Amino acid sequence: MFTSLFRIVLVTTCGLVGAAEPCRINVIDESNGWPVPLVELRTTHHVRFISDNAGVIAFDLPELMNQETWFDIEGHGYGVAKDGFGFAGVRLKPQPGKALTIGVKRALPAKRLGRITGGGLFAESQKLGLESDWHEQGIVGTDSVLNAVHNGKHFWSWGDTTLARYPLGLFHTTAATTDLMPLASYEPPIRLRYDYFVDVKGSPRNVAELPGDGPTWLSGYASLPDKDGVNHLVATYSKIKPPLDAYECGLCVWNQERLIFEKTLVLWTKTAASSSPTIHPTGHSVFWTDEHGKEWVLFGDPFPALRCPASFEDWSNPKTWEPIQSQASVRPRLQDAQVTPHRGSIAWNAYRQKWVAIFTQLNGKPSLLGEIWYAESAAPTGPWEDAVKVVTHADYTFYNPKMHPEFTDPKSPILLFEGTYTKTFSGSQQPTPRHDYNQILYRLDLDDPWTRQ
Repeated sequence: MFTSLFRIVLVTTCGLVGAAEPCRINVIDESNGWPVPLVELRTTHHVRFISDNAGVIAFDLPELMNQETWFDIEGHGYGVAKDGFGFAGVRLKPQPGKALTIGVKRALPAKRLGRITGGGLFAESQKLGLESDWHEQGIVGTDSVLNAVHNGKHFWSWGDTTLARYPLGLFHTTAATTDLMPLASYEPPIRLRYDYFVDVKGSPRNVAELPGDGPTWLSGYASLPDKDGVNHLVATYSKIKPPLDAYECGLCVWNQERLIFEKTLVLWTKTAASSSPTIHPTGHSVFWTDEHGKEWVLFGDPFPALRCPASFEDWSNPKTWEPIQSQASVRPRLQDAQVTPHRGSIAWNAYRQKWVAIFTQLNGKPSLLGEIWYAESAAPTGPWEDAVKVVTHADYTFYNPKMHPEFTDPKSPILLFEGTYTKTFSGSQQPTPRHDYNQILYRLDLDDPWTRQ
């Protein structure tokens, strides 16, 4: 009897201890008071906490409650000053049910708005009973994005997609639509919901499962009118063998009835005599009207490398394609060095009355593929000049950045872009929980003083 009673008391007591309310830690930008997502706090015994889209951390370590606790801070461009021993962090005293605030300084112009793919965007907040109206969308990770405005909707597609149910996810492109201006606000916390193309169970599915072994990756997304004025969503596909070896590429078109991409033309198949494809539409597309009034669609990553007349028939006919010599490097503002672009996108910017580019730097510092630059040009083909670094990452990759000029009013100084945050191609051995292999959205204000220097 005594033993049974003791067990009941022990279980009840342990339950009460385990149910202690977390301490809320808010991470904010000192310059504007905005919440800052993706800021990591790390204790001296190496427990990691990462702020969610609301800049919130639910601290729940029973061993450190009501104790003065040191947290190292890593914010990928946001942080605090180092102390006399070289440690960058803060000392807090977490208490159950209390709220603490950490102010961090932003080192570069772009402001981090938050994660727009994956799971647990507001997980820390939800541990505290907040953001209860946010619901998950069935994926936990996605590779890089493609976008096109098609028939009044914003069409999205992503590369390899990670699911919760098994380490192997979807490898033949996932896709979704949204309104043309899907954000209610351009300040964090942001909430971007997609209308995914789903299977019979309501889960996101492949939309480009083209014949052949290995994943199907898409590029060169565009919506082009045919001779009758009907718009077609088009892309270039690549079939991939491990580890990253393309063996076939061609053209594919969205079937509006079946809601999938279908192969229309094989452009290249790998052989001993043909180890790599000839130039074809890749990267991101933009539309451009030349000085003679002729409209073209340009394809590049980041700078245009190919153009064709802006019609479905011309896109379908490789004989109409014209190569463009892309600029190999860009001079940074007030520096003699050169920055080599890796991947990115360009767009016309009505506020600046210039073409603008966002791109990842090849062999950047401190991150090999984590440094993001902004540049301008009077023409889409360059010359691109006066590059400015706008985002940095600490030993982490941020590749394939894509601008979203359609998200804002054309005359707005706000420029939005996303990229893939991943430890791939970096020296990091620890993926950031929830955030790794997902898309992060940034905001660049083109009316800031740095744009006029």
